[in-house]
Amino acid sequence: MNVASFRQQMPVARRWAYFDHAAVAPLPQPARVAVEQWAAEAAEEGDTRWPQWAARLEQVRHRAAELVGAHPDEIAFVSNTTSGINLIAEAFPWKNGDNVVVPANEFPSNIYPWMNLERRGVKARLVPVHRSQSLIPQLEAACDRHTRLVALSWVSYADGWRVDLDELAEFAKRRGIELLLDAIQGLGLLPIDLGHYPIDYLVADGHKWMLGPEGAGILYIRRERLDQLQPLNVGWHSVVHAHDFSRIDPAWRPDAARYEGGSPNMAGCLALGASLDLLASFGLSKDQSPLADYVLELLEELARRIRHVGGQVVSTWAPQNRSGILAFRLPQVDLAFARRSFLAQGVVLSARNGALRISPHAYCDQEDVNRFTDALERLCTAPAAS
Repeated sequence: MNVASFRQQMPVARRWAYFDHAAVAPLPQPARVAVEQWAAEAAEEGDTRWPQWAARLEQVRHRAAELVGAHPDEIAFVSNTTSGINLIAEAFPWKNGDNVVVPANEFPSNIYPWMNLERRGVKARLVPVHRSQSLIPQLEAACDRHTRLVALSWVSYADGWRVDLDELAEFAKRRGIELLLDAIQGLGLLPIDLGHYPIDYLVADGHKWMLGPEGAGILYIRRERLDQLQPLNVGWHSVVHAHDFSRIDPAWRPDAARYEGGSPNMAGCLALGASLDLLASFGLSKDQSPLADYVLELLEELARRIRHVGGQVVSTWAPQNRSGILAFRLPQVDLAFARRSFLAQGVVLSARNGALRISPHAYCDQEDVNRFTDALERLCTAPAAS
């Protein structure tokens, strides 16, 4: 992992030790250039550049497909994770009395769309999660013959707990239940091959580990599932004759792009593509991730330094469940005060679910680690604040 080369592409590193990629990531220089170039062309040439933008958009679709081991026809662009989950929730062929099983500690975007199905006679079963046990048996115990779908996060936003995809795949195969994976806290750092795992739907906005801007994400729909979903969010772009505006015929496209009903977030998607190209240049693929290997080693060192000052690492540290997120607590230190204190010393992190949360990317280096450590030691030796 060429950390120094990656770091040169991240303007944020000039000022901040940025340990908050699980919240909103900073843009790398190539994404910034992509937005600026689009803006200049849009201002100076208008829609005369649209064919070139559209061609680049398809390149981005191919890059996203390569990243997850999918076919480009299985990838749609969405505005965010919430819109992608809602699309699947509303398009799924539910019957009255069906249920969907969801861990109760999910981010709200992966809970509310399922609860909203009650008006259609579909029950959302929220399963309390106990970290001392494997997640899959807990979910399976909540399933019955009316369970049609299990929706869960690949990586938990709060403590970084990563689901074991091999165990998840075996469960899905055994029970014949469809799977939706909220991948926003893993995609862009961790490798995943959807040709290997029976994930039916995957959704992730690009503004976290993929280093894209907010408002540009991807939705994966397995080919075998596409025709069972109701067409939603349909418009001119949803039909096979998309650019023949005078022909009104609901001949839906045979690919996931049928859900991109109208004009895309062109600037956002082009910037996302530039970020994905950057990540790929450092070895991220569906099969491997030198970025993840580096970040996990970095977190090992950060965990040791947190424990050295008496802090408690909250995140599960089992190898199969680790991710790029580490949550920790400091005794007698108010979370809001702690975050302000870190920010004042040039360290960006978050407070979530009663703990502080750090989430470095692979351009963070030893200088960032030392800055974090200095801020941590000052905080723990200062008078307790509330």
